[in-house]
Amino acid sequence: MSQVYDCSLRDERAEGVRAAAAAVRSGRLVILPTDTVYGIGCDAFDAGAVRSLLSAKRRGPDMPVGVLVGSWSTIDGLVLGVPKSARALVEAFWPGDLSIVLPHAPSLSWDLGSTKGTVMLRMPLHSVALELLRETGPMAVSSANRSGLPPAATVDEAREQFGDEIGIYLDGGPSGDAVPSTIVDLTGEKPVLLREGAVSADAVSEVLGAQVETAG
Repeated sequence: MSQVYDCSLRDERAEGVRAAAAAVRSGRLVILPTDTVYGIGCDAFDAGAVRSLLSAKRRGPDMPVGVLVGSWSTIDGLVLGVPKSARALVEAFWPGDLSIVLPHAPSLSWDLGSTKGTVMLRMPLHSVALELLRETGPMAVSSANRSGLPPAATVDEAREQFGDEIGIYLDGGPSGDAVPSTIVDLTGEKPVLLREGAVSADAVSEVLGAQVETAG
């Protein structure tokens, strides 16, 4: 039987974050609010949990899962190196709606899908998500929806899709507009915009000091 925690209530929020953190540490999935839509998440370093996440969404490893972090400094231990362009984007847009793709540190034992040696990272602008991330460390998180269905904008919409398959639901109220994060690929010689979302291409270009290229 799943448990829903109302994070608008201080005591219930604290209890919910503790329960969700315990679930993540034990390899289980949780539903959490983010600044875009609700997410389904697990321990980024637990390959079995990530497979469970992909299975719950009804999708395969060809669509790899991104990683949410709870602080700027966390990325230093996750990637091969942090170029100046990445640092500038992090300082300008984190926490917020910008995801960056970088080569991941080869020493890390994780399996997020077919990432080709890269990882997509983001720090969300949502207090409940950040509280959980600071308890758990990096989490593999994808939008809370079955493949082909719309992402959940409320905890009730997430429960309609996943039911008791997920044990812990953190209710952070309705999400804002269902606008995806902007994705910038920093794995090559020049930054490439893979997806323009909540952060405009012009805003990214202004921070980088040059017009960002668009994929394709």
